[in-house]
Amino acid sequence: MRVVVAGGGSAGHIEPALALADALREADRSIQVTCLGTKRGLETRLVPMRGYDLELIPAVPLPRSVTPTLLTVPGRLAGAVHTTGQILDRVGADVLVGFGGYVATPAYLAAKRHKVPIVVHEANPFPGIANRLGAHLTTYVFTGHPDTKLRNAKFVGLPIRRQIAELDRFALGDKARAHFGLRLDLPVLLVTGGSQGARALNAALAGAVSAIRNAGVQVLHVTGPRNIDEVQASPGAVPYVAVPFVDQMDLAYAAADFALCRAGAMTCAELTAVGMPAAYVPLPIGNGEQRLNALPIVQRGGGLLVEDSELSAEWIKNSLLPVLTNIDQVAAMSEAAAAMGRRDADRRLAQAVIDIVANERVARGPEPGPATEGQRTPSAGWTQSPQSQGQHSQAAYQPQPGQSPQFQPPQGRSPQGRSPQGHSPQGQSQPPLSQQSRPQPPTEEPGSLFTPHSARKQPTGGQFPAGQQPGGQQPGGPWADGQQPGGQWAGGQQPNGQWAGGQQIGSQPAGTARPNPPGSQYRPGGSGGGRHRQR
Repeated sequence: MRVVVAGGGSAGHIEPALALADALREADRSIQVTCLGTKRGLETRLVPMRGYDLELIPAVPLPRSVTPTLLTVPGRLAGAVHTTGQILDRVGADVLVGFGGYVATPAYLAAKRHKVPIVVHEANPFPGIANRLGAHLTTYVFTGHPDTKLRNAKFVGLPIRRQIAELDRFALGDKARAHFGLRLDLPVLLVTGGSQGARALNAALAGAVSAIRNAGVQVLHVTGPRNIDEVQASPGAVPYVAVPFVDQMDLAYAAADFALCRAGAMTCAELTAVGMPAAYVPLPIGNGEQRLNALPIVQRGGGLLVEDSELSAEWIKNSLLPVLTNIDQVAAMSEAAAAMGRRDADRRLAQAVIDIVANERVARGPEPGPATEGQRTPSAGWTQSPQSQGQHSQAAYQPQPGQSPQFQPPQGRSPQGRSPQGHSPQGQSQPPLSQQSRPQPPTEEPGSLFTPHSARKQPTGGQFPAGQQPGGQQPGGPWADGQQPGGQWAGGQQPNGQWAGGQQIGSQPAGTARPNPPGSQYRPGGSGGGRHRQR
């Protein structure tokens, strides 16, 4: 099975996608995962570090206001859709899973155009433009928040990494503190603004860091790559440790007792999963989704909530510091946060994706003809090698070994030639050839509007290789060794004449003579296909 995930830009889109990829690999090591991203997102560093293939597409962010840039969006979006479609065909994608963001929009459109099943996962209470679009292109929609209003949505939670979902903070605490250079006997406040940092948090902390350390609370500060020098603290007995970015957030969570952070969906999901209380500072932009992420946790006693405009060094000293130094209150808040956590969302979503692919294959029915491994055919779904089929049996999609499709030869012919009595080898009478139905070509011919671009190539001159019809087989099975259903016509002839130019019925170029049916003659060049008996 081949899965393409679209989640790029910020860690809030990348981490759920990678958590799903890890869960799919855990379920079946043969599942191949390809990640879509852009060259300017964090995925260029995070995806290769986790061991997955990364395919880059052009970034097409949608302007939030009417500007001249909006006029360039259709052209750039079309280019991104085309590039994504080429990637889907090249990897032979069985399903596309999107997590929103500007990478997901062209991915959804390309998948719909190339008939790849679409799965949408929305992390926030208010879905973004990309996932609202995706929800109209598929019925497979999942959410990370129970109150998300989205078409066909089912709540599964937000996928997080196994290292965090299975983290035992107390068992790993001493090792984690030693990793960051923190003392083992003092509480730790973790301050993080997400993958890019948060200047409002950094500024408030800068004015309160001395008071925090004087109260005997250590600080582990994830500043963001561009903000490492925003807080200056002199060395002292109570450590203050500043790092630009943390690749192993499980160690940061294990080292800390309380967090001061933004309220992104991933942050809230991870903190509740590990049972860490926090003071949430929602980002004051967008639709207010960050506040809605944190509000249920705060209402159940798992954290504090402070608006960005109210966050200051004074608030930290007067409101947060008394909580940090109250061990019993921190322990109670930790239990309340853990009760809100959901640790199995990655596995639940992975199983849903596996089931969706299996159901889509069954719905498409058996393959009409041979296809290369992983290639979508014009009139059906996909074929898959035993190495990539995972735990699902291929028996439902291919004939059993030793079996071959059967058909009855027409009257007077057997696979070896004409029967002397005009009966089949089994002795059963057959209807005259004129009363037998002619094999029909596949309903979806190569080159139709809905055929993937990779399959839109007609054979030159109307010929099909090795005597095959479109799709490689007639209904009922292949024509062995170039034979027609009633056996081979010696010399390439029809019963009463030769096929003009060696062309088969339905594939001769315009203007060539139609073949002669048994028992009559066609006058070459007759108009409208009319029948004229030679005199």
